[in-house]
Amino acid sequence: MSFINLKKIGDAQKKPAIVDVRSGDTVRVTQKIKEGNKFRSQVFEGVVIRTDRKNSHTARITVRKVASGVGVEKSFLIHNPLVEKIEIVHRAKVRRKNLSFLRERSGKSARLVSKNIDKETLNKEISTKIEDTKDAVEGTVEKIADKAEEIAGDVIEKVAELADKAEDVATDVVDKIEDVKDAAAEKAAEVENKAEEVKEAVKEDIAK
Repeated sequence: MSFINLKKIGDAQKKPAIVDVRSGDTVRVTQKIKEGNKFRSQVFEGVVIRTDRKNSHTARITVRKVASGVGVEKSFLIHNPLVEKIEIVHRAKVRRKNLSFLRERSGKSARLVSKNIDKETLNKEISTKIEDTKDAVEGTVEKIADKAEEIAGDVIEKVAELADKAEDVATDVVDKIEDVKDAAAEKAAEVENKAEEVKEAVKEDIAK
């Protein structure tokens, strides 16, 4: 069986939309538990310390919590039909994908700094369908293109303004140069006249 066929089978197992869960998120996972012939819902709340294969149908998160001083961890397959709901309580500032260091910490040292983001934004579901993703990407590309065109227009206007200012400055400089030339010519003429007068005075003195 080809890789493409395997991927199609895998994509068919995905849920139509999921929450964008990240490492460091505090989540509340609602899972179906089968007991005999009946199902009941169980809620597990804790910190996501690891995410794996987010774009795959086998996407998994590992959630950790401390109960009665004992660390408890559970792994959940995001696209598992038994996982009814994943709710993000709040998001923390982390720079790692694997937060295994939390296993060695307790109390205040195990706390993460929370980001100020509202729950509605955090729990906005993202479509896993290729068509929806394609439309979202195309919409984003169009927005970027429009923004780039707008920025390019602003840049062209700024360049035109700078060109006009440069032309005005160049004209002023040329005028200043002409004024300096005229002033220099006048000074040269005055000096020449003074020199002639001195020559005439010297000649008269010599003649006497």
